Amino acid sequence: MNEDNVQKIQASPQFIELVHKKTRLGWQLSAIMLIIYYGFILVLAFSPATLGRPLFAGGVMTVGIPIGVLIILSAFILTGIYVRKANTEFDQLNQAVVEEFNACNNA
Repeated sequence: MNEDNVQKIQASPQFIELVHKKTRLGWQLSAIMLIIYYGFILVLAFSPATLGRPLFAGGVMTVGIPIGVLIILSAFILTGIYVRKANTEFDQLNQAVVEEFNACNNA
């Protein structure tokens, strides 16, 4: 691919929209995961007894175990959100960029 083609693609409104939406979603999901993870670490650092309390009276499982599992599940859920967005909205924008590029090259 030559430099002219790269510049045409980068100047495309669909490409600019695609990059903007992907970047925005990536930062949003990253921020959510960081808040979840560092929130857990802060609770662990400043109030370890909170996570060490038994979940049920006389029980062996502590509050920290299901919270830890939820943190791991949240990573999978956030990944699923990104994949769903990528497979629907981002793929459509990507296809529009490809079609516009092919139309310009064939003209």
